[in-house]
Amino acid sequence: MIDLNQPLEIGGVQLRNRVFLAPMSGVSDLPFRQLAWKAGAGMVVSEMVASAELCTRERGNLLRLRGDGLGTHVVQIAGRETKWMAEAARIAEGEGAHIIDINMGCPAKKVTGGFSGSALMRDLDHALTLIEATIGAVTVPVTLKMRLGWDDDTINAPELAARAEQAGVQMVTVHGRTRCQFYEGKADWHAIRAVKAAVSIPLVANGDVLNRDDANGILEASGADAVMVGRGSYGQPWLPGTIVHGVQNGQDTGLIADYAVAHYEAMLAHYGEPTGIRHSRKHLGWYLEKHGVDISAAERAAIMTETNPRLVAGRLHAALARPDEHDMKKVA
Repeated sequence: MIDLNQPLEIGGVQLRNRVFLAPMSGVSDLPFRQLAWKAGAGMVVSEMVASAELCTRERGNLLRLRGDGLGTHVVQIAGRETKWMAEAARIAEGEGAHIIDINMGCPAKKVTGGFSGSALMRDLDHALTLIEATIGAVTVPVTLKMRLGWDDDTINAPELAARAEQAGVQMVTVHGRTRCQFYEGKADWHAIRAVKAAVSIPLVANGDVLNRDDANGILEASGADAVMVGRGSYGQPWLPGTIVHGVQNGQDTGLIADYAVAHYEAMLAHYGEPTGIRHSRKHLGWYLEKHGVDISAAERAAIMTETNPRLVAGRLHAALARPDEHDMKKVA
C-alpha cells in the first residue's frame, strides 16, 4: 500500500504528499485552495481557465492564476486551439505557476460543445497537438487530466495517456467515469488500472473519494501513485489534509463556525464585496448542509440571501456554533 505521506516528484517539482485537491470550476478558487493547502493537501489545482479567454487578460481570468501562499502553484488550462493553449501556458508560467495542467476531462456541455475538455478524447490526434503546443511553450512540467473516455464504447484513456507521456507530459490524472456518465453512478476505480499499465509516469486516480478508506481503496484498485479529491471537499476544504494525516494535522483553524466565517471573509477580500457575496453562497450552503445543527429553512434563507457581509458572518457563525458543535477533526 502506498504511503499517502510520501512525497511525489513531478518533473523536478516535489509534491509534499499524495492526496491532492482537484480543479473544480467555481469552487477551487484561491481562498479555497489556500485553506486546502494549509490543512495539508499535497497539491491544489486552480479552477479551469479557458485559454483563449485568459489571453485577453481580463481581471476575472487573471484572478484564477493567483497562487499566494501556496507552496506548489498549479494552474489548469483548457482549450481547442494550439496558439491559445501555448500562450495561456506562457502567461500562467509568467504568473508563477510551478506546474501547468491540461484539462481533457471536463464533461460540462458548455465546454464539450466548444470541442474542449473531455470532447478532446474523441480526437486524440488533435488532443496531442494541444499537448505538444503547451509543453513546447513552457519550461515547467505539464500534466494532463482526463476521463476514461467519451462513452463506454470508446474507453481510450490508456492510449491518450501513453501518447501524452511520449509527448512529454509528466503526470496523468484519470477520473474513473466516461464523459457521458457525467457524475452519475459509481466511479470505476478498477478501470483506471489499464492506464497505469500504459505509462511509466505518475498516475493520479480521481472519483468518489470521500475519506481515507476511499483513498486507500482507489489506490489499491487502480494501482495509482496518488489520489485526487474533488466534490467530497465541498464544505470541508480540509478534507485532503485529513485524509493524509488521519486527523486534523495540528494546523488548527478553530471550530467550524470560525473556519467558515474566515473562508467567507477571504472570498470577499479576493473578489471584492459584490462578486464575493455571490460566489460565496454555494460554499455557505455546503457548510450549512454538512455541519449545521437543526438549522431552520428561515435561518438558511436569511444567510443565503443577505447582502450585508457583517450580518452574513454573524448569522453563519450563530448557525454553525450551536452548543453541541463538533470540532473539525471529529466531522472531517
